[in-house]
Formats: sequence, C-alpha cells, structure tokens
Amino acid sequence: MKVYSATDVGQIRKMNQDFIYTSARPIGNLPNLFVVADGMGGHNAGDYASRYGVSVLTETIKEDQNNNPVMILRAAIEAANMAVLEKSKSDESLYGMGSTMVAATVVGDCLYVANVGDSRLYLLDGDLRQITQDHSLIAEMVRMGELTPEEGANHPDKNIITRAIGTSEEIKIDFFDVRLKKDSMFMMCSDGLYNMVEKKIISQVLKDDQVEDKAGKLVQLANAGGGLDNIAVIVVEPFTDEVV
Repeated sequence: MKVYSATDVGQIRKMNQDFIYTSARPIGNLPNLFVVADGMGGHNAGDYASRYGVSVLTETIKEDQNNNPVMILRAAIEAANMAVLEKSKSDESLYGMGSTMVAATVVGDCLYVANVGDSRLYLLDGDLRQITQDHSLIAEMVRMGELTPEEGANHPDKNIITRAIGTSEEIKIDFFDVRLKKDSMFMMCSDGLYNMVEKKIISQVLKDDQVEDKAGKLVQLANAGGGLDNIAVIVVEPFTDEVV
C-alpha cells in the first residue's frame, strides 16, 4: 500500500482547520484507516473540532471489538459527534464548532467509506469519479434539479454544509462500499482542493507516474489556483508495497 498525504493552510487563511489521519497499519480491528476532517468555527474552534473529532474517532476504533468495518466506522463517528458537541456546549470559546469527516478503510479488495459533510472521496479506476455525496445546500439543490452542476460550482452559497459532526445529537452518516481492482487508487480531500483544482487536472496528477508525491503536487496546484481555503489531501494506492 502506498500512501501520500499533505495539508496546508492555503494562501488566505491564518489557521489550518483541516486535519488528516493516515495509518496503513491496523488500528483496532480495521486493517488501515484514512480520515479527512475540515473544521468550522471561529478563532481556534474549527481547528479544535477537526483534531478532537479525529482523536475521538481513532480512540473509539482502537477499543471497538466489532469486526464489521461499517459498524466500527459508524460507532466511531457517532462517538466523535457527541464528544465534539459536548465540548462545544461546555466551552464558550468553542460554541458552534463542527467538522466534516470522511473516513475510509480497505478490507481485502473492498473499500469502505463513511461521510458527513462536503469533504470527498474519489476513486480512480480508469476514470476519476466522486464516490461520496456532498452534504451541502447547493449540492442538494443540484441533486433536486433546482440548479445545474455548473451553476452550483460557482454559487456564492456553495460552502454552506447541511451535515457536520458536533452540531446535533442526531447525525446521519452516508456509507459506501466499492470493489477495488489491482490498479485502483483513491483520493480523499477537503473542499480547499476541489474548489481550486479542476477534476480533470486532479485526474491527470493521479495518473502521472512521474509525480512521486501526488498529494503534495495537488496542494501546490490548489495554492497556485488561489489557495482560498485550507487544503487537505490523502492519496492511497492500495495494492502496492511501498508506504510514503
């Protein structure tokens, strides 16, 4: 398994509220784990929400005795949600914080994905396709046919998300499972990447054998495109022997 990861504050923001976690080795009963979280909230609240949420997620997974990856991910995200919510309520400086969270694990030749918010997972399997669905106001309007994808991509409200961990006791999590092929690759990212770099350019970078650090290259391109937000990227080639 080959893993690339990178995160950057971008060109405009003063604080990086994105947080990534990667482990190509077992964590609890999961054989590996990859997480991107994009925090929200004033001052340091968004930074805290993403880091704390992922910390609770990983600790919960380590202690979970279940063997079903979907149940493990569900319990961990639910635990992270309640922990961030309770912290938000107990500390006035953290009030209203929250975070997106997309988590993935490869078990055999199957990729299991859990998602809350608008951070994404893409699968490169010939073509590059988005596996997750954005939980955002504009994405939902596009799915309902109220906006075209082109209108949604340039809409001023595209950053308004409709689901996040830490904002409500009840949390709805999307789950996906994908059968992987020998040459499959997947990428996870925050909106700081896909809002700055076109999908076709992302695909070109992932396919380019001359690009050694694919995550780092994508971060560079996002910054070159304006770097209007924090950037987080994880790229995983599941069926190779090297870990970077």
